[in-house]
Amino acid sequence: MSKTKNQSQVSMDNIYCLDGKVPLLQSIPFGLQHVLAMFVANIAPIMIVTGACGLTTQEMASLIQTAMIMAGIGTMIQLFTVWKLGAKLPIVMGISFTFVSVFCYVGPQWGYEAVIGAVIVGGIIEGLLGLFAKYWRGIIAPIVSACVVTAIGFSLLSVGANSFAGGVGAADFGSAQNWILGSITLIACILFNVFAKGHLKQLSVLFGLVVGYIVALCMGKVDLSSLEGVALVSLPQILPYKPVFNVNAIISVVMIFLVSATETIGDTSAMTNTVLGREATDKEISGSLACDGIISSLSACFGCMPITSFSQNVGLLAMTKVVNRYTIATGAGILLLAGIFPGFGAVLATLPEAVLGGCTIMMFGNIVISGLQMIGDCGFTQRNITIAALSLSIGLGFTQVPDMFIIFPTLVRTIFAENCVCCKNLILLQKTYLFATDFRDKLGLISLSIHKLISLWIYFKGIFSALYL
Repeated sequence: MSKTKNQSQVSMDNIYCLDGKVPLLQSIPFGLQHVLAMFVANIAPIMIVTGACGLTTQEMASLIQTAMIMAGIGTMIQLFTVWKLGAKLPIVMGISFTFVSVFCYVGPQWGYEAVIGAVIVGGIIEGLLGLFAKYWRGIIAPIVSACVVTAIGFSLLSVGANSFAGGVGAADFGSAQNWILGSITLIACILFNVFAKGHLKQLSVLFGLVVGYIVALCMGKVDLSSLEGVALVSLPQILPYKPVFNVNAIISVVMIFLVSATETIGDTSAMTNTVLGREATDKEISGSLACDGIISSLSACFGCMPITSFSQNVGLLAMTKVVNRYTIATGAGILLLAGIFPGFGAVLATLPEAVLGGCTIMMFGNIVISGLQMIGDCGFTQRNITIAALSLSIGLGFTQVPDMFIIFPTLVRTIFAENCVCCKNLILLQKTYLFATDFRDKLGLISLSIHKLISLWIYFKGIFSALYL
C-alpha cells in the first residue's frame, strides 16, 4: 500500500507522516506526551518574572492560564497556518525562557507595563523579519544553523540536569529522593522503549512520566494543595495591563527577540533535518518566525510574555519520529483546555521536577546529536571546522563563567553572559566573514556590523544613564 493511500485512510501508521488521518483517541497520548514535556517550562518563566516584578499571586495564576491558551493557539497556527503565519510543521510553542533575565531587569526598572509594551513592539519586529525572511535568509550559511542547533542542545543539558535534581531553588535540590525519582523515570523510559512493540514504543516518555508520577505520589513528593479553590472555567482578559512604550525597555527586549528568532530558526532546522530528513524551506522558516513574533505580540495584549518554539519538544520529535500534525494538534488542544479549565492545568502542574528531568535528559541529548549530524552534513572543511570550533567553544565556554562579564553594564551581562546562542552568534558571524568566499558571506558582515553598532549604542547609553541620571 502506498504512502499516499495510507494517508487517505485512518491509520496509526500515519503518525510518522506529516499529514494523514490518525484515530483521535489513540493519538491523544502522543499529544499529551508533548504537553507534559513542556508544561513546567511553560509556566516557570511566568512565576519568575511576576515575582521579580512584584505582581500578586492572583495575577500570576491568571497569567499562567493565559500562557496555556497562547501556547495552544501558537502551536495550532504553526501546525495549520493562518495566512502567512505558521510553518505547517509540528512545532510546539510555549512561553520563552530566553526573555526571563531581561524581563527581570526591565520589569523592576520601568514596571511590568513597560515589559508588555516592549513585547508588543519586539514581536511585531520579529514577525516582519519572518514575513520577509526570503530576502535575508541566504546570509545564514548551513554551518551557522548547524552550530545554533548544537548550542541549543548543549545549553539544555544543564536544564535537564537541574530538573533531575529537583529544580533550581528547590529546598531538596540534589536530595536522595530526587535522585531516585529521576533515575526511576529515566530507567522506565529506556525499558519501555526497548521492550514495547510497534507504535507504543514512541510513548516511552509518557510511560516514564506516569511511572515517575506514581512513585512520587507514594513518596509524598506531589503537592496537591494547588488544586484547592481552583475556578471551574476562566478566560483571559484583553489588556489587563496598559502597555507603556519605554524606549530603553523596547531596545533591550528587541535585542532578545533577535536571539529568540535565531533559536526558532535552529529549532525549525533541527526538526526538518532530524525528522523529515531535509532542509527547512524559506517558506517554513518565514512562517515559523512570523508566528513566533506576531503571536508574541498577541500574547502581550493579554498581559502575557512572548512565546517561542520549544527545543525540548524538538528533542521529543527526534526521539519518537512522531510528526503527524493532527496528532500533535491533540497536544495543542490539551493546552487550550488547561487554560480554559484551570483545574486541568493545576493537575498537570503538580508533576515533580525530578520526574520531568528523568525524561528530558534523554530528549535534550537527541538535540545535541542532531546538531552534530547537521555539522557533519555541512562537511569538515577547514572553514567549517574553524567556525564550529570557535563558535561552540566561546559561545558555550563564556556562558559557563558569567562573572567574566562583570565589567560590562547589566544589560550586556543579561544578553551575552546568560545566553550561549547570542554570544555564539557574534563569533559565528565574525568567523563567517573571515572565511567569506561569496557575496552571501559578505552580507553576513553587514548584518554583524549593524548588530555591533546597536550593541555599542546600548552599552554607551547605559553607561551615560548610570552616570548622569
